[in-house]
Amino acid sequence: MPDTLSHSLPPAALKPLEALEVPLGQNGFAYEQAAAIRPLLEQFGMERWEEFAESWNHLGVDRYMADGGRYRRRRHATFTLTEDQILRKPHQPHYQSRDYNTLNGGIERWFKAITPAIVEHPALLAVLRLTQHIADDLTPQAQRPVAWHAEVHQFRIEASPDSAGRPTPEGLHRDGVDWVCVMMVRRENIARGETTIHDLNRQPVGSFTLTDPMDTALVNDSRVYHGVTPVEPVDPAHPAYRDVLVVTLRHE
Repeated sequence: MPDTLSHSLPPAALKPLEALEVPLGQNGFAYEQAAAIRPLLEQFGMERWEEFAESWNHLGVDRYMADGGRYRRRRHATFTLTEDQILRKPHQPHYQSRDYNTLNGGIERWFKAITPAIVEHPALLAVLRLTQHIADDLTPQAQRPVAWHAEVHQFRIEASPDSAGRPTPEGLHRDGVDWVCVMMVRRENIARGETTIHDLNRQPVGSFTLTDPMDTALVNDSRVYHGVTPVEPVDPAHPAYRDVLVVTLRHE
């Protein structure tokens, strides 16, 4: 699925981009609200967001939860990102070593594939372009790969009155990649879900809560750990869930 990438942004986009890149470069993480992220995504061609967000209603249950939970739904896809193209790779398993995921690592996990309509959706392509742009800007030229291996995860964490939903059941962790982008898609009838950032000595260095669609966190995975507190229903009589898009980049 070829798609031309643009690495030049108009001056109007530079200020919100710097608001992400400066703290990410200095501290290893950045958080920015939707009001700044939306115009950046629109510069990269984002449109039809509500249609994109609706696709979270069609995920598959994650059956690899070593804690026995059935509170996580997801779909998964992998891509090659180069200067000129976004190419979807053949469907493949998600794998993390137990060094990075002590709960669910050490095995190949085959999740339902992200649908072709969403793979080609302008909202997803815009997120991939933006994430690659930031990764390229903050990776020294001598270390910048010709191609990035990107993994895309659609996550829904469900909460019920007798069972909290755990966005990061493995606890405080790193993903074993270079860069991580986490974008809020929807919060429905949930409380908590605070993101916490810790340095490599596991000392806390930041916290925030993704609340609105397109609120975004970016992480340099080599410099910090991250985790998210469990979510629980506000009104136990109604469905409660947290939908996020996660994009990770590593050297091919």
